[in-house]
Amino acid sequence: MNYPLYRKLLKKSFLMRKFARTLNASFRYADWRPLLQRGRSLWKNNERHKESLKILVATCVGSQIGSTILESMLAVALSLRGSRVEFLLCDAMLPACMGCEIGYLGKLTKGKCRPLTRPFCSTCFRPAFRSFKPLGLPIRCFSELLNHHEITMCHALAQQVPAAQLGSFRHQELDLGEQARAGALRFFARGDFDEEEYSQEIASQYLEASLISETALRRLLDTSHYDCVVFNHGIYVPQGILGALCRKKGIRVVNWNPAYRKQCFIFSHHDTYHRTMISEPVHSWENMAWGEKKEKRLMDYLASRWRGTQDWIWFHEKPLFRVEDALRRLGVDFSKPCIGLLTSVVWDAALHYNSNAFPDMISWLIASIDYFSKRKDLQLIIRIHPAEIQGGLPSRQRVADEIRKRYPAIPENVFLIDPESPLSTYAVMKRCNAVIIYNTKTGIELAAMGIPVIVAGEAWIRNKGIACDVSTPAEYIQELDRLPRLNCMSSAEILRARKYAYHFFFRRMIPLEFMEPTGGNPPYRMRIETLEALAPGASPGLDLICDGILSGKEFVFDSPESDLE
Repeated sequence: MNYPLYRKLLKKSFLMRKFARTLNASFRYADWRPLLQRGRSLWKNNERHKESLKILVATCVGSQIGSTILESMLAVALSLRGSRVEFLLCDAMLPACMGCEIGYLGKLTKGKCRPLTRPFCSTCFRPAFRSFKPLGLPIRCFSELLNHHEITMCHALAQQVPAAQLGSFRHQELDLGEQARAGALRFFARGDFDEEEYSQEIASQYLEASLISETALRRLLDTSHYDCVVFNHGIYVPQGILGALCRKKGIRVVNWNPAYRKQCFIFSHHDTYHRTMISEPVHSWENMAWGEKKEKRLMDYLASRWRGTQDWIWFHEKPLFRVEDALRRLGVDFSKPCIGLLTSVVWDAALHYNSNAFPDMISWLIASIDYFSKRKDLQLIIRIHPAEIQGGLPSRQRVADEIRKRYPAIPENVFLIDPESPLSTYAVMKRCNAVIIYNTKTGIELAAMGIPVIVAGEAWIRNKGIACDVSTPAEYIQELDRLPRLNCMSSAEILRARKYAYHFFFRRMIPLEFMEPTGGNPPYRMRIETLEALAPGASPGLDLICDGILSGKEFVFDSPESDLE
């Protein structure tokens, strides 16, 4: 691929064709010019010495508008605290990245396979660059870190790896293949490549992008000393490669993601929250003081989750809570114990976890149906996640289709609730003796409600002493053999579950009150009048986040309500 030529063509033809889309997108990015004009003296007099910490805010993919908004805000806040901040953006150098989504391309053809980024670059780099530039902070770009020979070598190497071996590919002691595979699966919105005609082409592009990212980012980290690197999510391409390189070089990493609660965000040290939430030590919450106010605050919030009134995202405008008649119409016999099973989106965060009992969610699901098909004394109610069709990236691999491939006639004691169904997941699971999950966060809520939970995958409730964690197929079968549960969770177990739920929803989710929900894309916008709103002491949540980035402090938010017990 002649990348300089590609970028020139992008500027001339495609950029003109997409001008209106670019213009509309740019209005959704943070415009710092009015704030800088009003706060000129504060910004100008803000001292950033050579001895101060140097922070890389590695947005990379500018089309992730929510990321550019929050990360440009972090850059300003960190600068106001005396840090030297630089940005990192990809400027059309990758043939694939997490900004690419098949839904925008339609049916793939040979012509639409290379490079995947072609339809996206014009609405990615330029608007983000224009948003960051007024701040006057250095903006590092991928193109300055690469040469044509290196790109050619990355392309040649990527072509040698079959898609089936992508996940196990290692280069320079880094698991580049795992991130490339996760990125390609996200692009396809599938959990495997089995039914994709162009899987090899797409897999090769994501591996090539991973290799290019590794080359560019290694050079950046070798030539510029950073005390901490901050970026969103922490997986996929190129963010996952950046995280792996930083950890290898001993550079502190901070990853973040929007939380469930409105105006809240989750930050994590060292790695993506997908992993750190599982390994998080329990000492920070298990001995917390507990009283009526915490209990009420938690239970009120959990009740709101049934309708999503306090959250960024919800899946049903009018969920159905009276589920008994609908379940009876499905064939459920309430004279027999019911066991719930909650799926997740097949492609989401398809990473390797050593603690998983099964290689992937579909394998777990089929093993579960196989087991329950022989347990006629029990009924299995499978609730397929609504995000399969209503999420930001609808799945192209449906759980119901995978089940029917294996079971043209579904066992008579197994019942499917489709993702389109308005039946409340919570109301259905309340009718169950126990619930089995793979990686859904709903397990946290169910345990806090006193419902026993069995974890077979990488759910965040794992390793908390709350659920039954299984790590092998044999352990899983042994746990299923104990069903139905003769005893509910004890009061001590429920209290422990509620403490963790409180920790998760109110302490790990850090509020930024000036991030206003939009109900669209991006999901929030920054609502401040002056730069002083981002200065030390103006926002407790922002102070905590900046302290965590600068000093390594835990990202645990203790609100004033926490002290009133």
